[in-house]
Amino acid sequence: MNKPKMTTEKGVPSNSRVLMLLGQLERLNREAMLADAEIGRQITAKILHLIQTQEKTRKEIMSKGSSGMEVILATLENTQDLQTILNILYILNELLTVGGGRRVGVFVSKGGTGILLQLVLSGSKESLPSEELMLQLHSLLAKVGPKDRKFGVKARLNGALNVTVNLLKQNLQNHKLLLPCLQVLRVYSSNSVNAVSLGKNGVLELMFKIIGPYSKKNTSLLKVSLDTLGALLKSKTNARRAVDRAHVPVLLYIYQDWHRNDTRHRHMLIRKGVLGCLKNITNIKLGRKAFIDADGMRILYNTSTECLPVRTLDPLINTSSLIMRKCFPKNRLPLPTIKSVFHHQLPHVPAGGPVAQLYNQPLGVDDVVDESDDNDDVETENDTENEEEDKDHHARNDDIETDINKLRPKETNSRPFEELKIYERFFLELSEDFQRFNFDNPKSGVTATPAAPKSQRPIIVPTAQALPPKYPTAAPLQEECHLAKGEQPHPEASPLAPAPTPAPVHTLDTINITKDHDGCCDHSQVRPQPGLEQELVQGMERVALEGTGPQGGAGGGGVNRHYRQPPLLAGGVAAQQGGGAEETLAEEWAEEEGGEGAVLEVPDTALLLPLHDPDLYVEMVKSTRSVPQYSEVAYPDYFGHVAPTFREHILERVYGVQSPLPPYRTKIFQDIERLIHPNDILDKVVYDLDIQSCPVIDDGESLKFNSQFESGNLRKAIQARKFEYDLVLNSDINSNHYHQWFYFEVSGMRVGAPYRFNIINCEKSNSQFNYGMQVLMYSVQEAISGRPRWVRTGTDICYYKNHFSRSSIAAGGQKGKSYYTMTFSMTFNHKDDVCYFAYHYPYTYSTLKMHLQKLEALRTPQIYMRQDILCETLGGNSCPLLTITAMPESTSNDQICQFRNRPLVFLSSRVHPGETNASWVMKGTLEFLMGSSPLAHSLREAYIFKIVPMLNPDGVVNGNHRCSLSGEDLNRQWQSPSPELHPTIYHTKSLLQYLAAIQRAPLVFCDYHGHSRKKNVFMYGCSLKETVWQTNISATSCELHEDLGYRTLPKILSQTAPAFSMASCSFVVERSKEATARVVVWREIGVQRSYTMESTLCGCDQGKYKGLQIGTRELEEMGAQFCVALLRLKRLTSPLELRNHAHLLDVESDLIETRCKVSSSPSTYVLEDEEHSFMEEVDYSAESGDEPDNDPDAADPHDNRLSDSESNNHRDSLT
Repeated sequence: MNKPKMTTEKGVPSNSRVLMLLGQLERLNREAMLADAEIGRQITAKILHLIQTQEKTRKEIMSKGSSGMEVILATLENTQDLQTILNILYILNELLTVGGGRRVGVFVSKGGTGILLQLVLSGSKESLPSEELMLQLHSLLAKVGPKDRKFGVKARLNGALNVTVNLLKQNLQNHKLLLPCLQVLRVYSSNSVNAVSLGKNGVLELMFKIIGPYSKKNTSLLKVSLDTLGALLKSKTNARRAVDRAHVPVLLYIYQDWHRNDTRHRHMLIRKGVLGCLKNITNIKLGRKAFIDADGMRILYNTSTECLPVRTLDPLINTSSLIMRKCFPKNRLPLPTIKSVFHHQLPHVPAGGPVAQLYNQPLGVDDVVDESDDNDDVETENDTENEEEDKDHHARNDDIETDINKLRPKETNSRPFEELKIYERFFLELSEDFQRFNFDNPKSGVTATPAAPKSQRPIIVPTAQALPPKYPTAAPLQEECHLAKGEQPHPEASPLAPAPTPAPVHTLDTINITKDHDGCCDHSQVRPQPGLEQELVQGMERVALEGTGPQGGAGGGGVNRHYRQPPLLAGGVAAQQGGGAEETLAEEWAEEEGGEGAVLEVPDTALLLPLHDPDLYVEMVKSTRSVPQYSEVAYPDYFGHVAPTFREHILERVYGVQSPLPPYRTKIFQDIERLIHPNDILDKVVYDLDIQSCPVIDDGESLKFNSQFESGNLRKAIQARKFEYDLVLNSDINSNHYHQWFYFEVSGMRVGAPYRFNIINCEKSNSQFNYGMQVLMYSVQEAISGRPRWVRTGTDICYYKNHFSRSSIAAGGQKGKSYYTMTFSMTFNHKDDVCYFAYHYPYTYSTLKMHLQKLEALRTPQIYMRQDILCETLGGNSCPLLTITAMPESTSNDQICQFRNRPLVFLSSRVHPGETNASWVMKGTLEFLMGSSPLAHSLREAYIFKIVPMLNPDGVVNGNHRCSLSGEDLNRQWQSPSPELHPTIYHTKSLLQYLAAIQRAPLVFCDYHGHSRKKNVFMYGCSLKETVWQTNISATSCELHEDLGYRTLPKILSQTAPAFSMASCSFVVERSKEATARVVVWREIGVQRSYTMESTLCGCDQGKYKGLQIGTRELEEMGAQFCVALLRLKRLTSPLELRNHAHLLDVESDLIETRCKVSSSPSTYVLEDEEHSFMEEVDYSAESGDEPDNDPDAADPHDNRLSDSESNNHRDSLT
């Protein structure tokens, strides 16, 4: 390539002239003629002139293949002439000033750093060191040092470190030389050994001589000094030295002074430099104490508050908030012990593990004590909350299974068949001949589900407080509960209108409904009315049941301690009497109270909720056993939930609350106010399960809390300010952690007041609450007004690390860990309302039992449904096992053979109690399977379904988040479950082992779960090939032979289910998951299509539901779509078998086509086998911006209402 040649006055091209001069310089080096100093000066001066005047000259010297840099460095190393050295240093400064890091990298690779350091040392030995030489050398070292990884080590070994320090001490007033020396010291200090050495040599004190209060002079020098000081203070030794010499108050004073005087914010970098020094000092315990003693919290709080209006000062606010969070005094949780307030004695204690540690813990050990100070340093925090997530990401890479032998299915059954034969009774359908079945009267021969045992105990139905007259929107109480749904009572018979005069208005706490043992309503009795305005709701918001034990509940006395109650609830007095006596007691109590009768009308939701019946639910609760012996029913579970007809959008991240990073500064500042202004803090306990005699402390001024009902979880509530409450969750029973699920009741609120709730003992390092998820609230006032539903609610929601220290006992031996706070604000709309808050849509064990009984009532003669009791749990609850398929058309051999030989699909759910969304998905699956649509009928004819809808009933009943009563995660027990400690897992696995032994292993196994950190619905599967691809294992192609059929079902779902995301699926087997259901069923049972289906707790970021929070409608739809996908899978795996049902397949194909049109996201069309490996993301703030939304049928994102067809019944589209 011909380059244009620039000629000089002599007519010689400039690049040729530089090459000529470099050649002359090289000959001088080679011939040892550098003794002739004048020649060297002239040549280097000419080169310098060309470089300063010709840009192409620089490029020529630094171009690839040029030896110019070697020649220059060789000359620099060999010459003794000062002027020649200076000329070369000038040349190098010109060359390295431009060109970026590449030129510096070339310089370092040629050994330039060592030459410069040697010159520094030799120059310092002169009697009168040249100031210009030192200036140029340090200027160059400041440029090349950051690019040389071994720079600090080279300087220390060479001795240049001390030279620079001495030079600094001698030139404190010579700002021209001081600046490059400081720049080099900053680089030196990045090496920890150097930093300690410099601290010993008094460099810290030198820095404090240079930095000072506000001044317009020498700001560049001050900035570099602060950066150097910050680098030095990263050393713990130097940080201690700074504390010992009382430098922390000095830094705070300097920061205050610059903040006060820098009104135009021109010197933000200097202010940030001071904060950087404070940040590094406070990494040690002594530094944090010195910061607190110097009133640093107040100073940074005040200065940060003043900076809030200026967006450009965000870096100062973020660093200040980080320092304040770090220095906030570590507190212990306000609990006597971190163990659960409830205890269940195990039949035997495991030999090892956390449960054994819990049982073997010596008496008197304070397991809540703050042990973080045992570490001299707290964990170093980045400016993001996602550092721990990054660690998790790397841990997941290391977690991938690399042993191919563990990735291959086991060939032998681990249990003898004789031992498994007892499970034959759960598979009657495999041997059923239907000879006793009357096909002319099919209903007579179908095995019925045993009805729930009738309890002889009467129940009291205390109601929530009615709307006062000034709320005309409330629906009037229209009829007695014993009236049939929809039946209109006679006006003259209504207890609310006994005379032409207007009916008296009853507040909800005055209404009492007594039900007999048949579930019918008796005449209600009304309490006296004096002082109703002063009587806020007194907890009459639940259906109350008489206690089953002598204590009647967890508290030892009557459970409903915060309101007056009939004698039959007090201490179980009436439990020893007959049903008639109990009813008499209730009536006598009501008569003593006096007043007119009133009845609370339960909303008639029969049409919207065909599987819900309040009376039946109460009957189911009676046979549910809980460790605290709950005697109350939460109103949401009693009334039921009707999915709202409006869309609930994922919240946008609020600036200053959830972004930018570090997040949550607004909430952090509010927390810091507590420390600065302690007089404003009430610190009043208003609810405490640890006080068994009286957990509810009602003074009439505070909110009232309760969680003593099935699946409830709230251990303690502390009123921090007038409208702010700190909430503490209960650990899983027989555990000391797993705090995430919450479900509690609040009453006694004021309308319009800005309440803030802080759940202060969360454990996960991040949450979808930071990315748009809201808590769920159920209002009783709304329910009795005809809107019984859970709604997403809350503002200023965020999730952040707090100042409560986690005990090392609960943190697996790790010290210095902290809890996290989930905070949200709430304004209530109704006076005297009763509201419930939950982590996700509650689905109790009693709800499941009710749904199963209602589902059996839907069974038609064409449906084969059988409900067995698989086993009894540790807590005495039964674990149901369902069998669903289609009845044969006759008793002919062909029909019976086809019936028996249908492939099996095995489904399970709710092994983790806090993942309630899994139960809603299962509800959708069960409703679809029991439906009357052609698709449902075809599906039943295609498969035999074996379903365990709730693997962990005890955990669900007792409000656990992850564990059973054994204190262990049941989904980590599948390898070797204990029949005593893990009965549901043991017997479920035994069912699968039996099927494998008789060569009837399921075609599909799927365990429904919920996911707290990701969006969408997705699957985890098992693949030998994809696991190996993620590792460095060397394996032959024959070893990796694998049928790709495991991908078929997820791909079908990505086409049919709007919430499903194929891009989020993973088929990698990890070591930490080797004892989960998915992996064990894959390895030991040999089920290729073994999955975990994870449903988001938050919402979707793709497809039809992009930007929306997920609700029960979408979750149930997902369960139904799973069934549709199974039908498609059946057609793909055995197309000949379904030829007789071509018309049904056409319907199914049309459905899939329709769903494909709706789901326009590219991520739903991933049909190739080469998807990228999946790694769970944590930061969901960056929504996918490259997904075109060109679906003409997609809903308007600004339309907040669902269409009529969507709101009526989402399953209509499936049937």
